[in-house]
Amino acid sequence: MRVLAPAKVNLFLEVLGRRADGYHEIATLILAIDLADELDFRPNGSGDVSLTCDDPGLPTGPENLVLKAATRLRDSTGCTAGAQIQLRKRIPAAAGLGGGSSDAAATLVGLNELWKLALSPAALGRLGSEIGSDVPFFLDGTAAWCTGRGDVVAPAAVGRPLDLVLVKPPEGLRTADVYGRVRVPARPSDGAVARAALAEGDVEALGRALHNRLQEPAFELAPAVAEWHRRLERMGTAGCLMTGSGSCLFALCRSPAEARRVHDDLSRGWPSAGVPPTRTFLVRSRP
Repeated sequence: MRVLAPAKVNLFLEVLGRRADGYHEIATLILAIDLADELDFRPNGSGDVSLTCDDPGLPTGPENLVLKAATRLRDSTGCTAGAQIQLRKRIPAAAGLGGGSSDAAATLVGLNELWKLALSPAALGRLGSEIGSDVPFFLDGTAAWCTGRGDVVAPAAVGRPLDLVLVKPPEGLRTADVYGRVRVPARPSDGAVARAALAEGDVEALGRALHNRLQEPAFELAPAVAEWHRRLERMGTAGCLMTGSGSCLFALCRSPAEARRVHDDLSRGWPSAGVPPTRTFLVRSRP
């Protein structure tokens, strides 16, 4: 059995303050995109849960969120069945695209079916929130307004498919480092304009409303990522932004043709300026 684990972008992200549990209170508008990891699930008669991955740089031990999700599911249900899980990574790590959380959500969905546990979406969501703040979103839908630490999910309307180009600079960023430098605003943005523009399919208005409170501290930590953002700004798209805690950036394009042009230009780099090509992805919002 195969389950897709999509990536996400944050079209809006505001930090509202620090919580008593150490997390930050946030409000964020999240959109799933068609860049996705693939997870295959097969029964394992031994009762063990094993994980293999085609990315040799990704740890496959107990610290991997796939195995954490499987363990949490077994512990909560008393299930003793096993599984072989094969992960094909397509989503870059340390990018702010939610790949690990999406893999965890796909694991809960896949093993719930493989092991015939019949847990409800609400029950899976509660388990997901114990694994990671973004996991409930990936269980819930394609676009959402998320509050709390990101684990309180409300569906968001999407007026039209969005064409995006992702840019993954070589530099990675640790989420804790970025949040550690964030400055909580006295008057936070409420995201109303971004939500309305997404619902109406108004790409120009959405481009103007893109916002990520984590972008400034991320750029302070990684000036090279800030430089990539400046290059994106010069390409004349509807807007550009860093997603999550970085370091991936995205350009919001007005049409598939514009997205293709931006993708091709970025893929070539700027040899005359000494800028090498970087990893780019041409994506759309999920239907």
